[in-house]
Amino acid sequence: MGLIVQKYGGTSLADSEKIKNAARRIVKEREQGNDVVVVVSAMGKTTDDLLALAYEITDKPNPREIDMLLATGEQISIALVAMAVQSLGYPAISFTGPQVGIITNRVHQRARITNINIDKIQTALQQGQVVIVAGFQGASYEGEITTLGRGGSDTTAVALAARLGADVCEILTDVDGVYTADPRIVKNAKLLSKISYDEMLELAGLGARVLHSRSVELAKNFNVPLHVRSTFNSKPGTMVVKEVPEMEDIVVSGVAYNRNEVKLSILGVPDRPGIAAELFGALADANVVVDMIIQNVAADNMNDISFTVGKEDFETALKVTQEVARRLKAKDVIYDKDIAKVSVVGVGMKSHCGVAATMFRALAKQGINIEMISTSEIKISCVIKGEWCDKAVQAVHSEFELELEKAANVPR
Repeated sequence: MGLIVQKYGGTSLADSEKIKNAARRIVKEREQGNDVVVVVSAMGKTTDDLLALAYEITDKPNPREIDMLLATGEQISIALVAMAVQSLGYPAISFTGPQVGIITNRVHQRARITNINIDKIQTALQQGQVVIVAGFQGASYEGEITTLGRGGSDTTAVALAARLGADVCEILTDVDGVYTADPRIVKNAKLLSKISYDEMLELAGLGARVLHSRSVELAKNFNVPLHVRSTFNSKPGTMVVKEVPEMEDIVVSGVAYNRNEVKLSILGVPDRPGIAAELFGALADANVVVDMIIQNVAADNMNDISFTVGKEDFETALKVTQEVARRLKAKDVIYDKDIAKVSVVGVGMKSHCGVAATMFRALAKQGINIEMISTSEIKISCVIKGEWCDKAVQAVHSEFELELEKAANVPR
């Protein structure tokens, strides 16, 4: 007997038939002798619909009340999934995040899990129950309901798997696994049988929407095996595992893109120590997550600083940057909402040269100008005009021959 944590996303639970399908998969694991803990998202587009409703009421909804509202979506799912499992003859019990003991910090809409009390889950499992837990939510030590942000159900599932010592955490979704690129853009993208935690962490952070980056980080830190697979078939998907030496034979494992960022630039700030610290310290105090940063030294000892943030943080970032600009007597603050970030990821970059040149050449062949560049040991990212995103992804994927066997994936 093993312990399996399964997470079902909104598309996997979009209607009653899909909920029944999920219940059959859950029961199949029980019939094989496994204990099962299930984490669920809100049905279909429930979260989006609730957010839209909030913004119909007010253009500035209170973050605490947003969390109170959004948490109801998963509460519907847990009850219905529990009923579906019970209808198949197996005992099941549903819990909200606060009921099951998921404790978070106090940051509404972007809370982080600080502790999980697993006593209720363990008691229910000992009684033979299938445990259904609401993803995406928890409660602060003060008892305030909080949500974990987009992709938070993935984080809930991995955190529970780590805390319970589960044998595997299955992320069940509407795709067969992790591909070398988004198959909606690149028709010949290849399904990966396995990928390292570090590669998946980079891909998730760079825009690949199969897994949330915080969930992958947790899985890596606690060595939780992740299995990304489809809810709608029994095919094996992609295993996210520790890096092994043979992974370095593959120079690039995948191409990711992100259209959800905005570039801001503060122009004409003094070239002296502490300027960047003042700007990015103010952004951090406002809970704005900054991605790429470039600083250019212009004439007369003045600098231009450009950076990117998620579109959800744009209004706050713009306000903070304008306030800092006034204090520094900067020349101007400008922004560009029509950008995309295209990235390549692979642990093989650590031991192969020419990867950046190959990527830049692929973009140049298509006449695509690069506005910003960021690199790490296993990734290269380029900011380009948003209109070129699909073409850039296709060109880079083709240049690295990702649709072919891995022997062909060598920079030329």
